[in-house]
Formats: sequence, structure tokens, C-alpha cells
Amino acid sequence: MRCPACYYEDSKVIDSRVAADGLSIRRRRECLKCGFRFSTYEEVEILDLVVVKRDGRKESYSREKLVKGLKRALEKRPVTDDNFKKLVNLIERDLQILRKNEVTSDHIGQIVMKNLKRFDQVAYIRFASVYESFKDAHEFRRELNKLLKKTRKQESKKTKK
Repeated sequence: MRCPACYYEDSKVIDSRVAADGLSIRRRRECLKCGFRFSTYEEVEILDLVVVKRDGRKESYSREKLVKGLKRALEKRPVTDDNFKKLVNLIERDLQILRKNEVTSDHIGQIVMKNLKRFDQVAYIRFASVYESFKDAHEFRRELNKLLKKTRKQESKKTKK
């Protein structure tokens, strides 16, 4: 790991601990040349996953694209950075569980929607409206009604307990 102060190419790890999100490792490092101390974070990365697009093209999985789409759906929603990271990690965990080298963009979209539905219903509707290409307000209303019906069932179960 290159030192951010003097750019020396080697450092030693002084301390390692699980980060606050519980899904990454925080490492405290010290430069072997100038003694500057800095922290790095290590997290799981999906390697060798190819995304098959709707038109048949193939491209490498990009976490940045996932994050960008989620941020757009969650814009102006009350979401902490830690909860956002957990959501991204849940989605990537679901992708890793598939144990496939190729995944269709449709499958990724379904995984995102499943996780967003549990995480934030407004963001889910936003994402679904773009992902499913709702043609008009009736399709939007239909999806919203499904979500409301499910929410009412869950609330009535809670009140019966």
C-alpha cells in the first residue's frame, strides 16, 4: 500500500478491526519510510462476474453502476451511509450466492428490487418505474396498489399478535 504522504511503496499494518458496517475491515497502517499513519478499508469485491445486457452484449460487473442506480432511487430519502453500504452488500451477496460467472441484467434488476422493497418502499417504486419501464400512470398505480396491499397484510398480522 503506497503512503499517501510520501508515496513510498511499503507500509506495515499496525491494527486491524471490523469496520462499523460489519462488512469490511479497517486497517491502521504506518509508512515504513516517513512513519505517516493512515487507515485503509478492505471489503468484498465481486470478481469475474459478467453481466449479459438485454441486447446480448456482455460487460464486466460494475459496483459503481449499482451504486449510481441505488443513489438515484434513494435520492432525498432518509438513508445513512452505513445502511446504504449494507444494502449494496446484501445485493452483492445475493449475486455471489448464485455462483455463476454470467448473470443477466434482468436478474440483477430483480435482486435489486427485492432488496429495495424491504429497504425503502419509495425507492423501490422509483427504481421499479424506471426498470420496468412503466408506460403510464395506470401501471404505476397497479404496482403501488400491490405494495400497499402487502403492507396492509403485514400490518394486520402485527396487530393480531
